[in-house]
Amino acid sequence: MADSASQVLLGSGLTVLSQPLMYVKVLVQVGYEPLPPTLGRNIFGRQVYQLPGLFSYAKHIVKVDGRAGLFKGLAPRLCSSAIGTVVHSKVLQPGARKKESSLEQVLKETSQEMVARSAATLITHPFHVITLRCMVQFIGRETKYSGTLSAFATIYREEGILGFFAGLIPRLLGDILSLWLCNMLAYLINTYALENGVSTMTEMKSYSQAVTGFFASMLTYPFVLVSNLMAVNNCGLAGGLLPYAPTYTSWLDCWSQLHREGNMSRGNSLFFRKVPAGKRYVWEEQRFR
Repeated sequence: MADSASQVLLGSGLTVLSQPLMYVKVLVQVGYEPLPPTLGRNIFGRQVYQLPGLFSYAKHIVKVDGRAGLFKGLAPRLCSSAIGTVVHSKVLQPGARKKESSLEQVLKETSQEMVARSAATLITHPFHVITLRCMVQFIGRETKYSGTLSAFATIYREEGILGFFAGLIPRLLGDILSLWLCNMLAYLINTYALENGVSTMTEMKSYSQAVTGFFASMLTYPFVLVSNLMAVNNCGLAGGLLPYAPTYTSWLDCWSQLHREGNMSRGNSLFFRKVPAGKRYVWEEQRFR
């Protein structure tokens, strides 16, 4: 019980700290660009026109809504984090794990983790949908989703039960694929790339999971993007309608259109955001001073 409480507190703290980052990322994912590009330098020192990065974007939000504006959607996200942590721990029911890292053990533990994560995602997805819609309201200055409880009522009234699970399938697929990629890559590296018996190998193996997790998240990012776009698509908010997004018939339709446009990695990086060649943007008017 104490472990669960400490995990909830730790998760809540990380959620609060990461909220501005997620807020900016979501707005970039839906294609909202309120600021024109500026002439800057890339990581190689060459001059290029760049879209505003994390800090410039955050300053714009603060200018419009104040510092508190960076934390829109925090309440439902905290609920999602806390409930997800509890569900995950209850489903996983961690027991005494074996020390060896045999393939059979890795497959067993990964399967158990997959079930626990999927259960947590399924139960908390309605809060995730509300979080995203609270954030996207910034674009059209709407107040449709002003509170967590009222948001539940609004979604149920307008979209029914299915509205709470918009974007669920690509999110689940992305989570599962990322988990398996991460664990299997880590197993292969630890087993075949790093030799046993060397003093430094133990420390290197401890980092392999983090490294493979990073690469797995990069490879599965399109699922995250498509899931978030489907969660806000055609929900009555400006950010879910043209010119930001057409009305997608399914998440596969969303995926194919993003792929055709070359936008599968939109929002993946919030620094050194180069203006894509051949792209024309209509910049938002600076209506708020």
